[in-house]
Amino acid sequence: MEIRFSKIIPIPIPESNIANSEIWNRDLLFEQNNKYLIYADSGKGKTTFVNIIFGLRKDYTGNVYIDGEDISNFSINQFSQLRKTRLSIVPQGLQLFPELSVLENINIKNRIQNYKTSKQISEMIEKLGLSGFENRKTAKMSFGQKQRVAIIRALCQSFDYILLDEPFSHLDAKNTEIAWDLIKSEAEQQNASIIVTSLKQDFETNIIKLRV
Repeated sequence: MEIRFSKIIPIPIPESNIANSEIWNRDLLFEQNNKYLIYADSGKGKTTFVNIIFGLRKDYTGNVYIDGEDISNFSINQFSQLRKTRLSIVPQGLQLFPELSVLENINIKNRIQNYKTSKQISEMIEKLGLSGFENRKTAKMSFGQKQRVAIIRALCQSFDYILLDEPFSHLDAKNTEIAWDLIKSEAEQQNASIIVTSLKQDFETNIIKLRV
């Protein structure tokens, strides 16, 4: 899958943000099997960028193309299919169901494709330090724990791109490293791309960096 931005300008956005950005009002090509870091201070449009690709924001000028087709022409069914099989996301707000347990939140996604086995899910839960929390409602968890649940959930489907909007903001260095390695491993298995947003530019070296 290829994602191409052509002169995208979100509405509204300050002129200064456009002038200093390597994304807005530019022509950009995102190719599969790559890693991209989208970085900037708060309020510069990192979440907007992710939401435009995922079809949640349409208030912009310019064009976004997925495999050569303008996404503004996509039907609800086309976007639904993309999100089921080709685009996965960890949104900044996580969008977990607070009254459901960790496993219930994960399995809602996994049942769409039955992509992961129960054993594989349990292994991810263990790696991310959530063993023993499987039946806890996410409303009673810390934000960092919720981020780990949302990461596992996002890995329970096939994808060409995984979009991660500040997914490690509440994780310590150890859990960030574990989660990042898990995401990279899954992306490599699927020959997929990773697009991750962050406040920081000092990410791993083998990643394409773009300033919003």
